[in-house]
Amino acid sequence: MVVTDSLTGQLLIAAPGVLEDPNFRRTVVLLLEHGEQGALGVVLNRPSETPVLDPFPGWDDVTTAPSVLFMGGPVSQQMIIALAKPHPGLAPDGWHQVLDGDLGRLGTVDLSRGPFDLATGLDQLRVFAGYAGWSGGQLEGEIDAGAWFVVEAEPYDAFSSDPDRLWRDVLRRQGGSTAYYANYPADPSWN
Repeated sequence: MVVTDSLTGQLLIAAPGVLEDPNFRRTVVLLLEHGEQGALGVVLNRPSETPVLDPFPGWDDVTTAPSVLFMGGPVSQQMIIALAKPHPGLAPDGWHQVLDGDLGRLGTVDLSRGPFDLATGLDQLRVFAGYAGWSGGQLEGEIDAGAWFVVEAEPYDAFSSDPDRLWRDVLRRQGGSTAYYANYPADPSWN
Protein backbone atom coordinates (compact mmCIF):
# COMPACT_ATOMS: atom_id res chain seq x y z
CA MET A 1 0.00 0.00 0.00
CA VAL A 2 1.37 3.43 -0.95
CA VAL A 3 0.90 6.20 1.59
CA THR A 4 -1.19 8.87 -0.10
CA ASP A 5 -2.57 10.65 2.96
CA SER A 6 -0.69 11.13 6.18
CA LEU A 7 -2.35 9.81 9.31
CA THR A 8 -0.35 12.19 11.51
CA GLY A 9 -2.58 13.46 14.30
CA GLN A 10 -5.03 10.55 14.00
CA LEU A 11 -5.74 7.91 16.64
CA LEU A 12 -5.20 4.20 16.13
CA ILE A 13 -7.60 2.12 18.19
CA ALA A 14 -6.61 -1.53 18.63
CA ALA A 15 -9.34 -3.78 17.24
CA PRO A 16 -10.39 -6.35 19.84
CA GLY A 17 -10.15 -9.97 18.80
CA VAL A 18 -7.77 -9.01 15.98
CA LEU A 19 -4.84 -7.21 17.58
CA GLU A 20 -4.00 -9.33 20.62
CA ASP A 21 -0.28 -8.49 20.87
CA PRO A 22 0.08 -7.62 24.59
CA ASN A 23 2.01 -4.47 23.66
CA PHE A 24 -1.02 -3.11 21.81
CA ARG A 25 -4.06 -4.92 23.18
CA ARG A 26 -6.81 -2.32 23.84
CA THR A 27 -4.51 0.61 23.17
CA VAL A 28 -5.11 4.08 21.82
CA VAL A 29 -2.13 5.42 19.86
CA LEU A 30 -1.70 9.05 18.82
CA LEU A 31 0.32 9.20 15.58
CA LEU A 32 2.96 11.92 15.79
CA GLU A 33 4.54 11.09 12.41
CA HIS A 34 3.37 9.09 9.40
CA GLY A 35 4.71 8.90 5.87
CA GLU A 36 6.40 6.70 3.27
CA GLN A 37 9.25 5.86 5.67
CA GLY A 38 6.92 4.65 8.42
CA ALA A 39 5.06 5.90 11.46
CA LEU A 40 5.69 6.86 15.06
CA GLY A 41 3.19 7.37 17.85
CA VAL A 42 2.65 7.11 21.58
CA VAL A 43 0.23 4.87 23.46
CA LEU A 44 -2.06 7.22 25.37
CA ASN A 45 -3.66 4.76 27.77
CA ARG A 46 -0.85 2.86 29.51
CA PRO A 47 -0.05 4.67 32.77
CA SER A 48 2.69 3.01 34.81
CA GLU A 49 3.07 2.84 38.58
CA THR A 50 6.15 5.11 38.40
CA PRO A 51 5.55 8.69 39.51
CA VAL A 52 7.05 11.27 37.12
CA LEU A 53 8.83 12.63 40.20
CA ASP A 54 11.09 9.54 40.36
CA PRO A 55 12.96 9.98 37.07
CA PHE A 56 12.19 13.72 36.63
CA PRO A 57 12.23 15.62 39.93
CA GLY A 58 10.18 18.80 39.81
CA TRP A 59 8.13 17.83 36.76
CA ASP A 60 5.39 16.10 38.77
CA ASP A 61 3.74 19.44 39.59
CA VAL A 62 3.69 20.36 35.89
CA THR A 63 2.31 17.10 34.47
CA THR A 64 -1.37 16.51 33.85
CA ALA A 65 -2.93 14.04 36.30
CA PRO A 66 -2.25 11.25 36.75
CA SER A 67 1.37 12.38 37.31
CA VAL A 68 2.97 9.09 36.36
CA LEU A 69 5.22 7.92 33.57
CA PHE A 70 3.16 6.47 30.68
CA MET A 71 4.38 3.51 28.62
CA GLY A 72 4.44 5.08 25.16
CA GLY A 73 5.16 1.84 23.34
CA PRO A 74 7.51 -1.14 23.07
CA VAL A 75 10.23 0.62 21.03
CA SER A 76 13.19 2.25 22.81
CA GLN A 77 11.64 2.32 26.26
CA GLN A 78 14.70 4.16 27.57
CA MET A 79 13.74 7.06 25.28
CA ILE A 80 11.47 9.67 26.86
CA ILE A 81 8.91 11.71 24.92
CA ALA A 82 7.21 14.55 26.78
CA LEU A 83 4.08 15.67 24.94
CA ALA A 84 2.78 19.12 25.84
CA LYS A 85 0.12 21.61 24.90
CA PRO A 86 1.16 25.22 25.50
CA HIS A 87 -1.13 28.01 26.58
CA PRO A 88 -2.83 29.68 23.58
CA GLY A 89 -0.49 31.95 21.67
CA LEU A 90 2.65 30.80 23.49
CA ALA A 91 5.60 28.80 22.22
CA PRO A 92 7.84 28.38 25.28
CA ASP A 93 11.57 27.79 24.91
CA GLY A 94 12.20 24.04 25.01
CA TRP A 95 8.85 23.22 23.35
CA HIS A 96 8.86 21.98 19.74
CA GLN A 97 5.57 21.84 17.84
CA VAL A 98 4.65 18.44 16.36
CA LEU A 99 0.92 18.74 15.60
CA ASP A 100 -1.35 21.66 14.81
CA GLY A 101 -4.94 21.93 13.73
CA ASP A 102 -8.14 20.50 15.19
CA LEU A 103 -6.15 18.99 18.06
CA GLY A 104 -4.75 22.35 18.99
CA ARG A 105 -1.02 22.78 19.15
CA LEU A 106 0.82 19.76 20.53
CA GLY A 107 4.54 19.42 20.76
CA THR A 108 7.41 17.85 22.61
CA VAL A 109 9.26 19.31 25.58
CA ASP A 110 12.93 19.05 26.48
CA LEU A 111 12.81 17.69 30.05
CA SER A 112 16.48 18.54 30.61
CA ARG A 113 15.33 22.14 31.04
CA GLY A 114 14.06 23.18 34.44
CA PRO A 115 10.32 22.69 34.97
CA PHE A 116 9.95 26.24 36.24
CA ASP A 117 11.32 27.57 32.92
CA LEU A 118 8.43 25.96 31.04
CA ALA A 119 5.62 25.60 33.59
CA THR A 120 4.09 29.02 33.02
CA GLY A 121 3.87 28.41 29.26
CA LEU A 122 2.31 24.94 29.35
CA ASP A 123 -1.34 24.08 29.68
CA GLN A 124 -0.85 20.28 29.77
CA LEU A 125 2.07 17.83 29.84
CA ARG A 126 2.40 14.06 29.78
CA VAL A 127 5.62 11.99 29.85
CA PHE A 128 6.00 8.73 27.87
CA ALA A 129 8.70 6.05 28.03
CA GLY A 130 9.21 4.54 24.60
CA TYR A 131 7.05 4.78 21.53
CA ALA A 132 5.17 2.72 18.95
CA GLY A 133 6.89 2.53 15.59
CA TRP A 134 6.28 0.99 12.19
CA SER A 135 8.50 0.72 9.13
CA GLY A 136 7.30 1.93 5.72
CA GLY A 137 4.08 0.13 4.74
CA GLN A 138 3.88 -1.92 7.95
CA LEU A 139 1.14 0.16 9.59
CA GLU A 140 -0.87 0.27 6.37
CA GLY A 141 -0.73 -3.54 6.21
CA GLU A 142 -2.00 -3.79 9.79
CA ILE A 143 -4.83 -1.36 9.03
CA ASP A 144 -5.78 -3.32 5.90
CA ALA A 145 -5.84 -6.52 8.02
CA GLY A 146 -8.36 -4.88 10.37
CA ALA A 147 -6.01 -4.61 13.36
CA TRP A 148 -6.63 -0.88 13.86
CA PHE A 149 -9.52 1.53 13.63
CA VAL A 150 -8.25 4.92 12.42
CA VAL A 151 -10.29 7.73 13.96
CA GLU A 152 -10.14 11.46 14.52
CA ALA A 153 -8.49 12.53 17.75
CA GLU A 154 -10.12 15.00 20.10
CA PRO A 155 -8.02 17.72 21.75
CA TYR A 156 -8.38 16.15 25.22
CA ASP A 157 -7.44 12.56 24.24
CA ALA A 158 -3.69 12.99 24.73
CA PHE A 159 -4.22 14.19 28.30
CA SER A 160 -7.21 12.11 29.40
CA SER A 161 -7.72 12.22 33.16
CA ASP A 162 -8.99 8.62 33.00
CA PRO A 163 -6.61 6.81 30.62
CA ASP A 164 -7.93 3.39 31.66
CA ARG A 165 -11.30 4.25 30.05
CA LEU A 166 -9.87 5.94 26.94
CA TRP A 167 -10.04 2.88 24.63
CA ARG A 168 -13.69 2.28 25.46
CA ASP A 169 -14.60 6.00 25.39
CA VAL A 170 -13.03 6.62 21.97
CA LEU A 171 -14.77 3.59 20.45
CA ARG A 172 -18.10 4.57 21.97
CA ARG A 173 -18.01 8.10 20.56
CA GLN A 174 -17.54 6.76 17.00
CA GLY A 175 -21.15 5.67 16.81
CA GLY A 176 -22.48 3.05 14.41
CA SER A 177 -21.05 -0.45 14.36
CA THR A 178 -17.64 0.74 15.60
CA ALA A 179 -19.18 1.83 18.91
CA TYR A 180 -20.28 -1.76 19.59
CA TYR A 181 -16.64 -2.78 20.03
CA ALA A 182 -16.49 -0.67 23.20
CA ASN A 183 -18.46 -3.46 24.91
CA TYR A 184 -16.19 -6.26 23.68
CA PRO A 185 -15.22 -8.31 26.77
CA ALA A 186 -11.62 -8.27 27.93
CA ASP A 187 -11.76 -12.06 27.74
CA PRO A 188 -13.98 -13.35 24.89
CA SER A 189 -14.71 -16.54 26.85
CA TRP A 190 -16.85 -14.37 29.18
CA ASN A 191 -19.50 -14.26 26.43
